[in-house]
Amino acid sequence: MSACVVSPSRAEPGSLSAAERQMLELEAIIWSSPGRKNSQIRQRLAMNPTEYYLRLNHLIDVPAASLAAPHTVNRLRRLRDRRRAAR
Repeated sequence: MSACVVSPSRAEPGSLSAAERQMLELEAIIWSSPGRKNSQIRQRLAMNPTEYYLRLNHLIDVPAASLAAPHTVNRLRRLRDRRRAAR
């Protein structure tokens, strides 16, 4: 498997690509079921959920993501930290 690069096509350093902005938008939505979210990931971003979550994990460490969607990014970081602590 190749390394997960969040966005090789950013217009400028510190900015988010359209796909990265869409990822943050998807994460801001409260989904009634994982299946609906997974189908939206496939439709909107043309990637499988596994690839999406790998990229999302890297995206939440990008400073521009914190500026674009601070509440969403902080929530995702807290969830990730809880999962890591539970291991």
